[in-house]
Amino acid sequence: MTTDDDIRTTIRDLIAREHDLRSRLAAGQIDVGTENRELARAEEQLDQCWDLLRQRDAAREFGRDPGASAVRPSSVVERYLE
Repeated sequence: MTTDDDIRTTIRDLIAREHDLRSRLAAGQIDVGTENRELARAEEQLDQCWDLLRQRDAAREFGRDPGASAVRPSSVVERYLE
């Protein structure tokens, strides 16, 4: 079962991935296209993680099981307005 701590760990890992990609680009280890593709993937996954945490918080607030929350497809999450 996924916990909030598991999701937060994934978020920290994805943020570290973003920093690593930017550093590798600056060092000339990857090209801009690779960085853009990988950053886009990481950002989609981050949005999904944040969405899942929000779902879990809302479930708790209304007395529901946060474990019933599920990762929504990026096509759904990416349409949300901030």
